[in-house]
Amino acid sequence: MIKRIIPSSKEELPVIGLGTWKTFDVANSSAHPDLKAVLHTLHAAGGRLIDSSPMYGRSEQVIGELTSVMQEKDDFFYATKVWTTGLKEGIHQMEASMQKMQRKTIDLMQIHNLTDWKTHLPTLRRWKETGKIRYIGITHYTDASHEELEKIMRSEKPDFVQFNYSLVSRHAEKRLLEAAADLGVATLINRPFGEGRLFSKVNGKPLPPLAAELTITSWSEYFLKYIISHPAVTCVIPATADPAHAADNVKAGTGKLPDMAERKKMAEYIDSL
Repeated sequence: MIKRIIPSSKEELPVIGLGTWKTFDVANSSAHPDLKAVLHTLHAAGGRLIDSSPMYGRSEQVIGELTSVMQEKDDFFYATKVWTTGLKEGIHQMEASMQKMQRKTIDLMQIHNLTDWKTHLPTLRRWKETGKIRYIGITHYTDASHEELEKIMRSEKPDFVQFNYSLVSRHAEKRLLEAAADLGVATLINRPFGEGRLFSKVNGKPLPPLAAELTITSWSEYFLKYIISHPAVTCVIPATADPAHAADNVKAGTGKLPDMAERKKMAEYIDSL
């Protein structure tokens, strides 16, 4: 799988990760073997990052239960978030997340949707200094948040910024992606399928001839290759509970990536539907 550099450390990170919003929020992980198969599919393809949050119901707990019995458990890059207000509440929530995910160290702790970020950021910095977490991040999921994300990147220099970007939501191309690259901030991309809008848009439609030139065999691969072909994208985190969908997703992280002219054609085709 293609890898990109995390600017603050020069560590390499595979370009396809896994989101867990809704998909890993299940009551009994042992009754959902497909979720473990998704993790094995990600790992076998060279993917590493698993992204979660206390907002995602039982997802952190399920990740912990499933990965703890995998031989590959220490190969994954574990990312979660703090999503509450108040200093003590934030510390308590982050400690609970580590217990649920069964990790002594979290690779990436992010401030979810910038919730009370000025309170939480000093805690994250202390935790990074002591080795409790390895990287600090900030997140949001709307175009309207991009300006504030950029301002915080410029003033606070987090290791990561996570935001929305897809073929039906290209606002990040205006400034945010370039700003992250200029500032040396790694990027995680959420909502890569536009919350399902892209699949609705192409329902029943054939892949364009350009897809064959790029060895793209599925719509999910088409959508994801467009994203990761932007040089400022570090990793994209599509969520799925289906091993077959996971296999399609990880294929996007290999092979030829579209150049600028091909990216333009890809976007124009989607705009024309």
